[in-house]
Amino acid sequence: MSINVTIKDVARAAGVSYSTVSRVINNTANVDENKRQRVIDAMKQLGYVANLQARSLAGGRSQVVGMLVPDLGNGYTGTILQGVNAEATANEYEMMLYTTHHRKVKEPLYVQTLTRGMTDGLLLLLPVDPGAYLESLRGKNFPYVVIDHQGFDTFSPTVVSTNRQGAYDGTTYLIELGHRRIGFVSGSNHTSSAIERLRGYRDALEAHGLSYDEQLVVPGNFDQPDSYRAGLRLLDLPERPTAIFATSDISAFGVIDAVHERGLRIPDDISILGFDDIPQAEWINPALTTVRQPLYEMGRRAMKMLLDYIEEPDAPTQRLVLSTELVIRATCRRITD
Repeated sequence: MSINVTIKDVARAAGVSYSTVSRVINNTANVDENKRQRVIDAMKQLGYVANLQARSLAGGRSQVVGMLVPDLGNGYTGTILQGVNAEATANEYEMMLYTTHHRKVKEPLYVQTLTRGMTDGLLLLLPVDPGAYLESLRGKNFPYVVIDHQGFDTFSPTVVSTNRQGAYDGTTYLIELGHRRIGFVSGSNHTSSAIERLRGYRDALEAHGLSYDEQLVVPGNFDQPDSYRAGLRLLDLPERPTAIFATSDISAFGVIDAVHERGLRIPDDISILGFDDIPQAEWINPALTTVRQPLYEMGRRAMKMLLDYIEEPDAPTQRLVLSTELVIRATCRRITD
């Protein structure tokens, strides 16, 4: 593939004007279909690759969206990305992916890079410090959508799930199985999803006449090693819990490691409940009972929302909330007094 092919070369090969090629590249209207196809065929034959930044500066679109994710090492991010990619592909968009590794300093730098003519819009998954750059994005009227995080302002378009209700349902299920001492491995305290899940846990305890015990709540930060340590703390309490609710499946895997470390059996000695329903939750043995977030649909709908804002940047702010669902498998059992 030649790296020196220009838009003029494409125009010459297709037998059309420079402006016609420009309109085809920018996907604008008023181009004869026969000419459009000739331009596309010429680009393929010559190996022409459009300069995305130049197209953006010229007033066109890059047909690329940027996405910031905290990490790539789990099924949570991967399933959301599948939904994003499906909707992007259906609309002839590409993705430019940046991983922040949960580091606050990286987010604003990556946002600055992605919004300098490289992309038409931005998706933010579980941002750590959105306050550092959201005002700037709004000032530039740059389209963006936040996924699985809300509460930092009233202006940002968001796609979330019913985190509080999901945690309430999960805790209620454990209570209905006879559990009264329910450990809770919480998520990252800077994310609204973690805060809402803790609220749902507390709501369920209160609704069933059970006291909230701070000893039973240990931070796991949605991280497997941290949740392993949290699990050990709970299991080593003088009166250990009979069930542990981990507020992500990744956290649940860490707790399961701790249970095995202490020589206990699941669910005979202790019940474990997760949150998310990533693909691995069904594959482990025993299969994990969990609260399902519609992760694929969250990604797909977020991308669809972003495309709407790319078309109409001044459209009213949308906040989409998708329902969670309790998925009962094999890691929880009924107990009797």
